[in-house]
Amino acid sequence: MHSTVTSKGQITIPKSIRDALDIHPNDRMSFIRKGDRVILVPVKTIGAFRGAVRARGLSFDQERAMAKAAITKRHRGKPA
Repeated sequence: MHSTVTSKGQITIPKSIRDALDIHPNDRMSFIRKGDRVILVPVKTIGAFRGAVRARGLSFDQERAMAKAAITKRHRGKPA
């Protein structure tokens, strides 16, 4: 799969890759240089999973623990 770098230094991530990595508009990406290669990694924050857990009447700490558990479950088995 190929993509062209624009005059502004931008590239388009192919849809099949975006779908496989669950990348959406406005998601943040991290670039990791490994020798002559660059690894592109989506950066997911707790805010990206807002609404993933239904929590009513719970403390902030309880909601945060539930959100972390949901993130772990969602990403378990995905390659790093």
